[in-house]
Amino acid sequence: MRIIRILPALAGAALLLAGVAHAATPAYLTAAVAAAGRPAKATELDAGRKPAEVLTFLGLKPGMAAADIMTGSGYWAEIMANAVGPKGKVTAFEPQQFYNDPDEQKIWKALTDRRADIDFVRYPFEDFSAGGRHFDMVMISLNYHDLYWESVQYKIPRTDPKAFLKALYAAVKPGGVVGVIDHVGPAGDTRAVVDKLHRIDPATVEADFKAAGFTLEAKSPLLANPADDHGKMVFDPAIRGKTDRLLYRFRKAR
Repeated sequence: MRIIRILPALAGAALLLAGVAHAATPAYLTAAVAAAGRPAKATELDAGRKPAEVLTFLGLKPGMAAADIMTGSGYWAEIMANAVGPKGKVTAFEPQQFYNDPDEQKIWKALTDRRADIDFVRYPFEDFSAGGRHFDMVMISLNYHDLYWESVQYKIPRTDPKAFLKALYAAVKPGGVVGVIDHVGPAGDTRAVVDKLHRIDPATVEADFKAAGFTLEAKSPLLANPADDHGKMVFDPAIRGKTDRLLYRFRKAR
């Protein structure tokens, strides 16, 4: 009887760890990363971010409608746009508050001038909306934790992650995927951890997305770093760019 009880748990674990045995990276994703025109500052990040392998795990394909939320410099948006090609479409979302930063304005102008094929959308940080768009795949890289962050400097008010995820769920097509990458943090009060470290407990991410109706389909160790001290601020020079990062694939039911 004990064996019978254990089998369902083993099956679930096998499903969640499906990302361990990664599929071969398709040529179109290798080409998307190697494409000419990407800034040097972006390509320098490739070794640590493993974009082709990550997008293979998330299942991005040519012709898809995809989104990059809190796109920043457009790192993921550009690669995704190269991958989906002319029959697909990438929308890059960026909070309006960040545009007050002069450096952000320069980055944004260079990005929008360079990539007319990407749909660039600004939105209030605390009130995300896809504006009626619907996506096959969404990327949220290194910033889901920011939904628990408040900043006087950037005029970021207390934000409701549940409201964000409700809007996100509505924007994802049935059967669509949301990829989440984030800095692994310790357990504790989520807002306090985020404010101090800009990290998040993986259990919080899992619980939030489950409550929103998404299924955690697989986890990947691609971006893991067991040597990372989860008590260090992610901007600490000793660990910046090398943090232990979760990589989850959530799916909306068909």
